[in-house]
Amino acid sequence: MIRKHNRRAAKAAYSVALGVALLLGLSAAAAPAAPQQSTPIIVGAKNFPEQYILGQLYRQALVAAGFKVGYKENIGSTELIDTALKSRQITLYPEYTGVMLSVTFKRKSLPKTPQATYSLAKQLYERRGQTLLARTPFQDRDVIAVTRATAKRYNLKTLSDLKRVPNLSIAGFPEWNTRWRGQIGRQYGVKGFKFVPLAGISAYQLLDQGDVLAADVFTTDPPLLGSKYVQLRDPKNMFGFQHVAPVVDQRLVQQYGTRFTSTINKVTRLLTVKAMQAMNKAVIVDQRPAARVADAFLKANGLKKK
Repeated sequence: MIRKHNRRAAKAAYSVALGVALLLGLSAAAAPAAPQQSTPIIVGAKNFPEQYILGQLYRQALVAAGFKVGYKENIGSTELIDTALKSRQITLYPEYTGVMLSVTFKRKSLPKTPQATYSLAKQLYERRGQTLLARTPFQDRDVIAVTRATAKRYNLKTLSDLKRVPNLSIAGFPEWNTRWRGQIGRQYGVKGFKFVPLAGISAYQLLDQGDVLAADVFTTDPPLLGSKYVQLRDPKNMFGFQHVAPVVDQRLVQQYGTRFTSTINKVTRLLTVKAMQAMNKAVIVDQRPAARVADAFLKANGLKKK
């Protein structure tokens, strides 16, 4: 009896509510919806200096444009930061287009041009609720480097030449071993080498000390500006094209519009190879804080007030 009584009471309450709505010229279906909660702008950055610089550039430019911005730095590898993105712990971060395809989306083969790489990555992100904004003029590719002395000793020019290096050892970030070891074997026949994960020491220091014969480094690293190291060519494009594009939760674009996207794109268009090499040098070699380097760059280019 209690259940029937409750049902009758509920029906009566609904009839009254519906009658009031009709008297007001409204239908129940047309009642105004509660406003959606806005999506916070939370910029993320991975775990190396160039990412700290990029993260600070985008964060500071958005703040200067009047946006409220959260910031999370040193999140970790692509696998970890993508998890943070999918769980909405962050809603924006800079990523490398080739890495997007090979690591995030596990593509076995990569497109033959930078634009095709970017377009495919954007399409894949949009299927799951993110998108890409404009890509940078510069790209920062993985590259295997050796000292000039090692290159001369074994006549090393391309990745396939590493097959003839006895007791080969390659240093790199821990994730490199799972991402690229199979590919360097499958595509270039380089197998059976010793992998040395980087832990609190630079790849260049290991090369200089003779602790490894080769190292996975990045093309915008300041040490590569000189003639001390040789970058081995990657004719099969194993590492892909690696322009940077901000990965953005689509809701940010919908909620904040062109002022948001244009602010980010203005920063992106300024990021040439020389600009990134200079900022990387300031942070890595000169030991200046990434936040201060980003601040100086934005002010010099009119994106922040001096």
